[in-house]
Parts: sequence; C-alpha cells; structure tokens
Amino acid sequence: MKHTAMVPKGFVRYQVLESLGEKPMSGSEIINEIEKRTHGRWKPSPGSIYPLLAWLQDNGHVKELPTDQSGMKRYELTETGKALLAEQRKIIDEHREKMKEHFKNHSKFRFFGPPFIGALLAKVPEEKLVEGKKTMHKLVSAFFNLGRSLEDNPSEKVFDEALKLLNNTAEKLEEINRNLKSAKNE
Repeated sequence: MKHTAMVPKGFVRYQVLESLGEKPMSGSEIINEIEKRTHGRWKPSPGSIYPLLAWLQDNGHVKELPTDQSGMKRYELTETGKALLAEQRKIIDEHREKMKEHFKNHSKFRFFGPPFIGALLAKVPEEKLVEGKKTMHKLVSAFFNLGRSLEDNPSEKVFDEALKLLNNTAEKLEEINRNLKSAKNE
C-alpha cells in the first residue's frame, strides 16, 4: 500500500532539495527536517526518501559525502542540483503569484484554497461561509492525520474503510450535482 498518494507530485523531491540546499544531510536528517517544515503534519517514510536520494545521485543532482565518524552517509547538492532547486523555486514562486492574483480577485473565498471551493460557495451567506471554512478545515485535517497514522501504522482494513467513505461521499456529491442540474433544466 502506498501512503504518499496524497502528497502532491514533486513535493518530496522539492523538500529534499530545499533541505540539502541549506546544508549536507543524511536521509534521516532530511526526514526530520521535512517533518519540521510541515509542522509535524507529515513525516516521509525512509522508503520515499532513500530511493529519491539514489535517483538524485544517479542523475547528478546530489553527491554522497565521505562517511563521517558516526558512519552516517550525508548528501549535498551538486551544481546541477542547485540549478534544479532554483528551477523548482521559480515554478513555485510563479504558482504562488498566480494563486495570489486569483485570491486577490476572489477575496471572499481567500481562506478556502482551491478555486473550485470558491465557485461552490459563490452565493452562500457569510455565516454559511464561516461554517464551511470550519468544515473544510476539519475534513482536510482529518484526511491528512489519517494519512500520517496509516504511514506510521499501515492497515489495509482502515485504508479500505476510508476509501469506501470517500467513494460514498463523492457519489453523494455527484448525486447532489445531478439533482441541481436537473432542477435548473426544469
């Protein structure tokens, strides 16, 4: 079972590059640094970090430093790794600017995040927006907390239960949307 599916594509690579951009680190130090950067919300598994370090090394983005006295392998960015990190930062900065511009134009929904949430709540009274914000925060927190728990204590049964709930919720939202469209066409 792969529990990093909820982590956005490229997130781990970017976090590893950012960590190594500060100073040479071992795999375990990188894991701890990412946990710290995410304020304890996510701690990558060794199974996601070490293969990535091997890939980065194979592609010339990091190099392994001579083993220190503790026997720990540390890695540092190469020049191509620094260039890759700069490219990643540029992409993220461009994305942030686009999001900032979007939310500047849609300030009523700034606290919701993705634009589709704003569209969903376009004509909802202010008190419902506050309630919606709390509910969305609760949902997202529960989702990520479950993901962390599953990473620490994998359970196919729990994963299947959560997947069933998510599928049922998606189906119910699709049904609500179909009913809304039908009502509009009548």
